[in-house]
Amino acid sequence: MFLDEFYTIRDGRITIDADQASHFAKRIAGDYNPIHNPDARRFCVPGDLLFALVLERFGLFQRMSFRFCSMVGAGVGLDFQRDEAGVIRVADTSGKVYLEVECSGDVTHDEAAVAAFTQRYVAFSGKNFPHYLKPLMEDKGVMFNPQRPLVIYNSMGFALEHLAMQEPGLEFAGSSFEVIGKRGEALLEFRMTSAGRIIGSGSKKLVVSGLCDYDPEAMDAIVAEFYRLKASYEAKA
Repeated sequence: MFLDEFYTIRDGRITIDADQASHFAKRIAGDYNPIHNPDARRFCVPGDLLFALVLERFGLFQRMSFRFCSMVGAGVGLDFQRDEAGVIRVADTSGKVYLEVECSGDVTHDEAAVAAFTQRYVAFSGKNFPHYLKPLMEDKGVMFNPQRPLVIYNSMGFALEHLAMQEPGLEFAGSSFEVIGKRGEALLEFRMTSAGRIIGSGSKKLVVSGLCDYDPEAMDAIVAEFYRLKASYEAKA
């Protein structure tokens, strides 16, 4: 599958090194969040890569709900297991759980269908910033700390009418941002389509930490750096 280059199997467990994670974030998701840079002090594996690996291993269900419990560092050995109740957990050798997934309804293991759905979602999900978050924060008059920007993938879920998708598509359906003290919660909603017809809906929640007053100049500099990094990466690809 298209994910093969973004992880390694060691001692029967999945491991993702910093370069694999960073390349997935930039090349597949278009995500230039500095937390996914190999040299980042608080580096973590993109949640979208864990999402994609779950679908690759267990298939695409009609209804799925993902809850990200903790950030995965580089080189952590991960087990992907589904228990008798049908709950999928991604955990390390000590039992620490990083992701929990509840799923129900019909399931497909068709590689082409699963890959197509995964790529559509990840392309949407990777556009957190600046595409969706910047206008949301600006509207509320807040932003993340420009010196220590921290945006965490909290959860996502979706429900599909059926899995017989033709020309699958995914489109933005709306957003909201709630300020809770120094913390913000962004909700991004989306619709799934088949041959242009809506067949499902879903949403993704992000948590923004360390909120401060919105600073247009600081935000413009952050956005400019985003596009500089994007252009630099693409020039080397």
